[in-house]
Amino acid sequence: MATLLLALAIISTGLYAGFMLIFLTGIMPGLARLPDEQFVPVMSRLNETVPRGVFLVVFAGIVVFPGAALAIPVDGRTTTQFWLMCAGLVCAVLNHLVTMGGNIPLNDALAAAESAPAAPAAETRAAFEPGWNRLHLVRTLFTLASFVLLVAAAV
Repeated sequence: MATLLLALAIISTGLYAGFMLIFLTGIMPGLARLPDEQFVPVMSRLNETVPRGVFLVVFAGIVVFPGAALAIPVDGRTTTQFWLMCAGLVCAVLNHLVTMGGNIPLNDALAAAESAPAAPAAETRAAFEPGWNRLHLVRTLFTLASFVLLVAAAV
């Protein structure tokens, strides 16, 4: 059972890390090319669409699966494997903390600014995009580190 949970941890973390990396290297650079008046509503639509169904299962899985795998005692698990799994879990939790404490509040502020515009789109974007991108880079790095650590624990 612990092997299955570790495999699910690796799969979910790999899927999530890939999603984060694509957003970092493809989606956000593409959105950066949009004029301010288009960026704000497009980013808002993405923020509404992404956190659903499969995404939420994968998002939860990057913490739940390694945590569950660690909770099950395994004969033959080395100390190194245990600590690699712990480090992978810590990185996943840090990703979630950055997401919930940084990116989601920025997403909410963007949505509020779009629904009741008090400032020009350029100001709304300037208040959102640089900080969101910095936080996204941090959480992408945490997720990639989590994936690498979990794979290392499995080999």
